[in-house]
Order: sequence, then C-alpha cells, then structure tokens
Amino acid sequence: MMKEANRGFKGKIRSEGRKYDLEERLIDFAVRIINVVEALPNTRVGNHIANQLVRCGTSPAPNYGEAQSAESRKDFIHKIKISLKELRETNVWLKIIQRKNLIKNDEEIKDLLDECDELISIFVTSIKTAARNKESTK
Repeated sequence: MMKEANRGFKGKIRSEGRKYDLEERLIDFAVRIINVVEALPNTRVGNHIANQLVRCGTSPAPNYGEAQSAESRKDFIHKIKISLKELRETNVWLKIIQRKNLIKNDEEIKDLLDECDELISIFVTSIKTAARNKESTK
C-alpha cells in the first residue's frame, strides 16, 4: 500500500518516505495549467493564450514519459530537450498572463512560474548529465 501524499511547500504534493516522482510532478503541473486555462477569459486573446498554453503546458509530462522508453541516450536527450522547450514556452505564456492580469489569482500564477522555473532547472541538469555520461561512454 502506498503512503499518503501530503502537501508541501507552495501546495506541491510530496510523498512520504520515497523520492519524488518527476513524472507525477509534471502531471500535477499539467493539471494546474489546465485549471489556469479554464480560468482565462472567453475573449479572443484569452482563447488564443488558452490554446497555446494547454498545448505547451501539458506536453512535458507525456514527453517525459516517452523519454523513459528512449531507444538510446541520444533519443533520451532529444525527448528531454522537447520537454524543456515546452516548459520554456509555458513560462513565457504564464508571464504574459501575469503581466496582462488575465487571471485574478495572481498567487497561483506566481506559484506556477516558480514550479516551471524549478522544472526547467531539473531538465537542464538532466540534459547536461546525460550528455556528459554519453561522452564518457564513448
């Protein structure tokens, strides 16, 4: 039986007694992005941003899932880079939403920006590590 998850810093779910699963963290991030998309105004701008954000903000989780089944280290790095690219795009859209005040809950946007920054850092480090390991196995 799995231990109950608890809410940690800034509402992120942390699991007791085990390492935090990055895929679960990315899925939680995607769900939070969907909530933001659903809160955007039903205007031309709101709909445009919603369409862009739902694509880039939800794709890192399945892309990371694909990376777990990569056929080679090169394939793994490529798939992780796709997740990183999508996270960076998500970061920009969230900043636009924040700057334009399109959502009343600015605290949620700030928390999502923080989480997005943390995820970007994780992926950058992962790419560097995988590339370094690739070079050392040659």
